[in-house]
Amino acid sequence: MKLLGITIVFCIAFSASADTLPLKADLVGIGFLVGRWGSDDGKVADTGGSSRGSSVVTVEANGEALLRRDHTDLFDANKKPSRGFDQIMLIYPEDGTIHADYSDGQHVIHYTNATVVSGKSVTFSSAAQPGAPTFKLSYELQAPDTLRVTFGMTLPGQTVIQPIATGTLKRQQ
Repeated sequence: MKLLGITIVFCIAFSASADTLPLKADLVGIGFLVGRWGSDDGKVADTGGSSRGSSVVTVEANGEALLRRDHTDLFDANKKPSRGFDQIMLIYPEDGTIHADYSDGQHVIHYTNATVVSGKSVTFSSAAQPGAPTFKLSYELQAPDTLRVTFGMTLPGQTVIQPIATGTLKRQQ
């Protein structure tokens, strides 16, 4: 679970080619995610370590989906390199809400709904499954070129979201 949280939080970015394709109406509110992003200030709650990452989010399927491609490097509490990994997340509208499917090759998260404040923030939530944690992944636009990212989970039978990772992404030129 530690790796999963770190993966999602710090590897979000969006490509410049996305600017050339218009988004379909259901995705316009989260168009602020499109571009290239980088981070070097990620915090990993359960290890006391940190992360650095880069991401690209592109408009795909004629504006019907966004594709997030990320790379994250992890560091231990002493700032020594620990490991790196890649992940992807497909974001798409379905049944009146925005969904997303995440994978890093070891973990899969199906986000079954998203709360959107158009042009400002999006919070993806996974569905509750018996005996399994639920996940929340949030992006908040803090300035035109700055995204605040938080990732957490709620354990079965609990209501408090436990932070897994947080960070800030800066738009890359």
